[in-house]
Amino acid sequence: MKKISLIILILFFSYSKLFAENELKFLEWKKNFKDLAIKNDISEMTFDLVMNNARYLSKVIEYDRYQPEFYEDTKTYVSKRTSNKKVNKGINFYNENLNLINQIEKEFDIEKELLLSLMGIETNFGSYVGKMDIISSLATLSYDKRRSQFFTNELLILLKLIDQKKIDYETLFGSWAGAFGYFQFMPSTIKNHAIDFNKDNYIDLKNTEDSYASAGNYLKNMGWKENSHCFYRIKLSKDIPKKHLNVSAKKLVNKKKLKDFQKYILNYDKLNNVNKNLIVAIITPDKDIVENADILSPAYVVFDNYEIILKWNRSLRFALAVCTLKDKLKNEL
Repeated sequence: MKKISLIILILFFSYSKLFAENELKFLEWKKNFKDLAIKNDISEMTFDLVMNNARYLSKVIEYDRYQPEFYEDTKTYVSKRTSNKKVNKGINFYNENLNLINQIEKEFDIEKELLLSLMGIETNFGSYVGKMDIISSLATLSYDKRRSQFFTNELLILLKLIDQKKIDYETLFGSWAGAFGYFQFMPSTIKNHAIDFNKDNYIDLKNTEDSYASAGNYLKNMGWKENSHCFYRIKLSKDIPKKHLNVSAKKLVNKKKLKDFQKYILNYDKLNNVNKNLIVAIITPDKDIVENADILSPAYVVFDNYEIILKWNRSLRFALAVCTLKDKLKNEL
């Protein structure tokens, strides 16, 4: 018993020492970051106001290292996010906001089912937008070495938006990764695509009007093709060259016309209604995630719209879930 207590005590002091070291290094990082922010035309007054309470969040680093996209198999990941309960909640949300959602669909040429699907998966239709202090989250990830450049840029953009009085910094609570609002926009997405749709001189992405218009604008700008294909599940023959199997969401490679893959797709007749000249890719999303996974299953042929969702979130499973929930909602609306 004494030995166990001693081990716990050692672990506690080791963790406390590591936390204290990170705190000191984080304070030093903040000083250097202030110089960088001022060089990027962010006022000292805004920086001091917003960054004064920014702190190192060790929990953010834990979340960053253990995301569902990194450990859940495709069936588990998709089924959790496309349940009948989720579909019913989406239908209810649509019925409560149908005039606005129909208006956004018409104005931006983005199907209402897609908008509902994205909101449903990102924030469960606005019921969970995240409670993390976004400033501290972005600062922690900027300080961390793994993706420092990306998050430093996002934090600078957010400070600039606050400096320009486009966003109220006191409302900035969201995901551990710094995403905000009903559709979980990162600062760069807010800067490039968010819209003050209700014309109140303020972009509020926890407001249905601004958030839906911003999501529609974002998808349109990325090139979403209305009423076009997203993916089909396929069965692959064992002789397909492994170079054609995409396991990473970073960039889909070895794309071809659908008809050029015919000899490798055992259920090719399932694709009778698809233009065989469309350029597609094949993904096998479990290969590098699930231990001892079947290299050929599950497998999907994916189209341009699927890659648009990948631009929203670089996860093969996320894009599959979005398109799956979209189709389920379409069948009910």
